[in-house]
Amino acid sequence: MTILKSSLGLICVLILASNIVTMSRWSETRGVYDDLCYLRQAHLFQRFGVSGLDTSASRDDDGFMAGKLKGIGFAGWSDPKAWPCHTPMPAGKSVLQYPPGTGFVLALFPQGFQVTSLYIAANLIVCGFALFGIFHAQSPFWILSTGGFGALATYLMISPGKASYSIAPTMALCAVAGFLTALWLVRASRSVWPVALLGLLLGLSVNVRLPNLFLAAGYALYLGVSFLWTRKPRTFAQGVGFAGAFVLGMAPTLIANAINAGSPFATTYGGVDAVAPAFDPTVLRQYLGDMQFALILATMGSIAWLWRMGTGGAQQVALLCAANLAVNLAFFLSHPIFTPYYVVPVAMLSLWTLSFGWIMQSAVVPNPIPLDPTAKTQLQTANIRGLQ
Repeated sequence: MTILKSSLGLICVLILASNIVTMSRWSETRGVYDDLCYLRQAHLFQRFGVSGLDTSASRDDDGFMAGKLKGIGFAGWSDPKAWPCHTPMPAGKSVLQYPPGTGFVLALFPQGFQVTSLYIAANLIVCGFALFGIFHAQSPFWILSTGGFGALATYLMISPGKASYSIAPTMALCAVAGFLTALWLVRASRSVWPVALLGLLLGLSVNVRLPNLFLAAGYALYLGVSFLWTRKPRTFAQGVGFAGAFVLGMAPTLIANAINAGSPFATTYGGVDAVAPAFDPTVLRQYLGDMQFALILATMGSIAWLWRMGTGGAQQVALLCAANLAVNLAFFLSHPIFTPYYVVPVAMLSLWTLSFGWIMQSAVVPNPIPLDPTAKTQLQTANIRGLQ
């Protein structure tokens, strides 16, 4: 099995190396409006520090954004009211629509190398967790499964990862959160700290990409139902720890909303992004013909498999992932806009969680023996009653 693990690990490393070579050739002026706006947020942080949370177009007195738009031939480069991905506010100012996290991460790196550095760092994290999974798998079948998933996760950092600068840090956070979720439910179900750390990470992910708010929906649902079912102080403490850490993690977005939109709970988004969800057959058909549909099917299949084959905490992993996937699909399939990456984060978070859930269970109970249907039903009932 050592040779198999090493071979699959090498494949992941080779994909990582290929990604890095490709990323090293990327230009930060490819002409995509979203890219320029994220770079403007980074520029504000590098220029003003924490005050960069204020994204009013009037702060472009050094001509950074105007120059970027002029460089790509944008007709309204000199009129802030015409700038892309900026929203007019009632106070008369025009502000960036995005939360501040992606710009903040880009600001950690020097101008001209921000995008490449961000993607390389995120790729290293994702590949690192893929290698961790491969070398901790306990059987040839699961080594192959983990290796295949690790290779896929690393490849996705290029496509569709390049589609938006917010996807790279989101994918890295999903890998970390997936590991922590499995650790909590399989190994540390009585502890509060992994739940609080999960809340903090998922809260931070909202600063990177606002729809990441829905990544926490399944966790909130799981913790809420668990408390109502058990009424245990420990479960209540876990829910409070998760909620408090989640709000703390997304505090930068709340502060940015207060500065730019006038209230922590007012949106800086406008147009179709602020429209209430409504099921659209056209959007649904687009998902059915996209790679995301394959990821959704893989996630559903993995949830069903872990529920059928897993025991104890591993089954709780399956329940949580099922709840999270259901809530996210209900939102994104009814969202009026289709993109090639909208449901990728919840699919990857679920797959990371399910993968680590099985690996951690296997480390405790190597080669678990499937139970007969009657015993399996009794064990599943006991697990439901013992929700954390």
